[in-house]
Amino acid sequence: MIELLTETATQEPQRIRGLEMPWNRVMGSTEGPASAARALGPWHPQEFMAECVETVPEAGGMMTFVFRRCDGAPLAFRPGQYVNVAFPVNGEDQDPADRSYSLSSSPTQPWTFDITVKCDPTGLVSPWVHENVKPGTVLEMLGPVGAFHLPDADRRARYLLLAAGAGITPIMSMVRTIHSLPGQADVVVLYHGAEAGGFAFHKELAYIASVDSRIKVFYSLGDRSKPEGWEGLSGRLTAAMLDEVAPDANGRQVYACGPEGYLNTATELLQKVGVDDTSIYMEFFSGDRQTLLEYQAELALAVDIAEEIAEEIADSAEDYYESQPAAFGLYEPGYDAEGTLKATGLPLETVDPDTPSPDARPEAATPDASSFDTVGTGSLTLSFMRTGINVRIDPAEHILEAAQRAGVRIGANCKEGMCGSCKVVKLSGDVEMNHQGGIRAREIAAGKFLPCCSTAKTDMVIDA
Repeated sequence: MIELLTETATQEPQRIRGLEMPWNRVMGSTEGPASAARALGPWHPQEFMAECVETVPEAGGMMTFVFRRCDGAPLAFRPGQYVNVAFPVNGEDQDPADRSYSLSSSPTQPWTFDITVKCDPTGLVSPWVHENVKPGTVLEMLGPVGAFHLPDADRRARYLLLAAGAGITPIMSMVRTIHSLPGQADVVVLYHGAEAGGFAFHKELAYIASVDSRIKVFYSLGDRSKPEGWEGLSGRLTAAMLDEVAPDANGRQVYACGPEGYLNTATELLQKVGVDDTSIYMEFFSGDRQTLLEYQAELALAVDIAEEIAEEIADSAEDYYESQPAAFGLYEPGYDAEGTLKATGLPLETVDPDTPSPDARPEAATPDASSFDTVGTGSLTLSFMRTGINVRIDPAEHILEAAQRAGVRIGANCKEGMCGSCKVVKLSGDVEMNHQGGIRAREIAAGKFLPCCSTAKTDMVIDA
């Protein structure tokens, strides 16, 4: 029986041309039946609560968390996008730590969705996630967000997908999506990992490649030595390696995700093998190293003890998000003549509101922005109250760029409205903000905004 099965000739499936996402026709349809499927279209990011329903251990210290929306709606997203998740790492009564994670599942199965988290033992969030997020855990999320995704329709559908380390997560969403869709496609996946047993999803990737002739998967161990029996590639990404796995790379759309150094190298090599810039799409884990070093300096100036933390931040871009310290919650007890006040508090007394308390301190005078030095040119003025400077700005210019050029210290990382590290408070004025999930509605309502992706509509006063 086995011999008969192996000898049976197999034929290639007959397919329609190209790939089309299942919601693509709904977006332009006015027909009644099609309107019922509009819930599956990834129209815009939403804030929602989601319940974990399953956890799946993956290779390489990663864990997949399967969620479903608590309101019962599907999560409509494009393959490659991500969600921003609020993790209560410091307790339910403290501000959560927001982190963005790529969706690793396929949007063609929208009733549940996956995020895959790599555990960094020295990090703040990922160890908490691995230890505490279980079936039944409910978390606040925002999404989908991100411009790194496959097109809604592609008549050619010829892709080169590059991943390094945890960068496989959005690439996995793309592979799963393509595998689930009908249509012609030609997909090459090149996946770099640190060790032979550390390639997440390798069993599923092997299965997909074995049953779907449209998808080919290659592995490389980077610059590590090859273990006995290793049949994959070895060495860092090179032009020769690209030519080996995809000699026609210059005719493909390239999607790449991984650490900064890997993607910088990939960009240079893809140009060498003839891939046009317009065909290259990158998803960076974080900002470039110069940005991290600038932020390191800001931390060191802010608090004396930040030197040790800042050195850890500078070690690698991948560790940056996970190594941020929790906000310091300082408490100083009150005193009276008898010593420390007890928890029951002082007896209540009637006080004349017009009589100042003998212990009252005069309020700090609010700085007068008219006395600040003014720099720059433009039709609008940004007054930075902590720095003590006025910055003239053009309405089309992003606020962060003008602020940093004038010497205003604002921590920033991605500079694309994703990470939220540049978040500041506007005391007055209006902005136009086009963020990618780095800020939540409650924060916007409290007056916060992301200067990296915001332009001024009026004169502004900013607490920075």
